[in-house]
Amino acid sequence: MMNYIPTYYYPVYRKADHLSWTPASVDLNRKLRSLWEQHVFWTRLTVNSIVDGLEDVQPTTARLLRNPSDFAMVLEPLYGTAIANQFETLFREHLTIAAELVSNLKSGNTAAAEDAQKRWYANADAIATFLAHINPYWSQIEWQRMMHEHLRLLTEEVATRIAKDYVRNVAISDSIQQQALEMADMMTMGIAQQFPAVFQY
Repeated sequence: MMNYIPTYYYPVYRKADHLSWTPASVDLNRKLRSLWEQHVFWTRLTVNSIVDGLEDVQPTTARLLRNPSDFAMVLEPLYGTAIANQFETLFREHLTIAAELVSNLKSGNTAAAEDAQKRWYANADAIATFLAHINPYWSQIEWQRMMHEHLRLLTEEVATRIAKDYVRNVAISDSIQQQALEMADMMTMGIAQQFPAVFQY
């Protein structure tokens, strides 16, 4: 386990040997795909609960906010407690700002919604920068692109839900899930390349 914060930083991908999928890396990928799917699934349910004023909004939001802790549990054995906790904090902020944004959009508070959206994108950039600093096989530019696409899709999901365009809303949800799986795969490959001894079997 690494108990220090490394100083890696690569604005673009570091070239690496071809990744051979081993049982260990497949298991990691399964865990990360499950976590990213839970991330977008509970985000969707939380959005629906907030927009439609459902009575389950509090327990649904609480389950969504467990997701960053679950990610941290996967990262901690590899990166140590400090880094796992930093990721958890950034990822939880991503979710709490999103909930704030949805509430502001629903109420028509344009100024507050614009402020929340600016902070949401700043948080996405902070996540991308953080990931690039802890793993030499993760690109800050690529993570920024993926996170911005994630936010763009989520924004459209919220807008279509508020507009009651349910057909488009469901279609957007499919796109969100596919994109989340791509982020899980990118995360898996970077980790497996950074810790080849852990994932060689």
